[in-house]
Amino acid sequence: MSFSFGIEEEYFLVDSETFAVMRRMPEGFFQAAKLALEDKVVGEFLQSQIEVVTAPHTDITAARDELRFLRSTLGEIAAQHGLSILASGTHPTAVWERSRQSAGERYDNVMDDLQMIGRRNMLCGMHVHVELPDPDQRIDIMTRMLPHLPLFIALSASSPFWRSQPTGLKGYRLAAYDELPRTGIPELFKTKADFDSYIEALVKAGIIPDSSYIWWAIRPSFNHPTLELRAPDACTRLADTIAIAALYRALARRLYYNPWQNWGMSPISRAIIVENKWRAQRYGVNGTFARIDGDGSISVAEMLEHTIEEVRRDAQTLGCLEEVLHCRRIIEHGTSADRQIAIYDSCAEEPEKALQAVTEWLADTTLQ
Repeated sequence: MSFSFGIEEEYFLVDSETFAVMRRMPEGFFQAAKLALEDKVVGEFLQSQIEVVTAPHTDITAARDELRFLRSTLGEIAAQHGLSILASGTHPTAVWERSRQSAGERYDNVMDDLQMIGRRNMLCGMHVHVELPDPDQRIDIMTRMLPHLPLFIALSASSPFWRSQPTGLKGYRLAAYDELPRTGIPELFKTKADFDSYIEALVKAGIIPDSSYIWWAIRPSFNHPTLELRAPDACTRLADTIAIAALYRALARRLYYNPWQNWGMSPISRAIIVENKWRAQRYGVNGTFARIDGDGSISVAEMLEHTIEEVRRDAQTLGCLEEVLHCRRIIEHGTSADRQIAIYDSCAEEPEKALQAVTEWLADTTLQ
């Protein structure tokens, strides 16, 4: 089994001169994007956002090439309409009160349910789908993947600003996103039957129509036979996206063929993971996590090294070891959030100018 995978990336749609987020998506732009990219580009909940979707891949180079093509093509079309795309978990200066919902019955229903929380959802993430040999094992793998979620959050951090303010967090996106119901760290379901019973209870209660309204940091996909990682911020640098996708794919293979690994998850384990999730949002790759076994702390860098050694053979088998090893460079050189903060700090005495420099870097780097 190849453990095929696909990547979804959400971008902010911005003015190409000011880099301010757009209130409305121009009709001509979206039509041109659909003509060029067909089902590889889709609208998002808010008109200020747009999403690209790769095909399923078994070769990491092919996935990288397609994602590069999707970014560059969408960027070229955007430029023809006076626009650009920007990959980050939050837009540094966007004001959610100005957001406009996209048209669609599903979006109407979600907005009616979420109210202001829906309008505040001006956030962009990156999702990675991995297909397992037996899709019925997705719940078991999901639960045993939970200790690794804080690592993915730290590596992808790209949202240090909100409404023109430094938040003090490396990854503010999840702090805002977790206002929504059915988000965050999943409960400790062990089997598909457990998960199905939970979904059935909510559907019978008229709360949700199906499991696609479950927005956890990781979930079994409703539309695909995959386990979907949803925790990461949208990565500004393409290489970071590919590295995180490769690491997640290798971990999925490792856990599938080693059912003993993380098998003893408990409520205490989950509580520690929730704390580590916060620490990943707050400190990014420079932070430390509590060990799941309760034996002290471990730095993000140490956890990455431990994880790389665990999945090395799996990554070699899948042909993505080089991409997995790129995660070391993320820690060594910093995440998008680290770079954004450094740019801002270099001229922080003029906040407006500093934020402009940050958004320019984001737009340029997204299309490099």
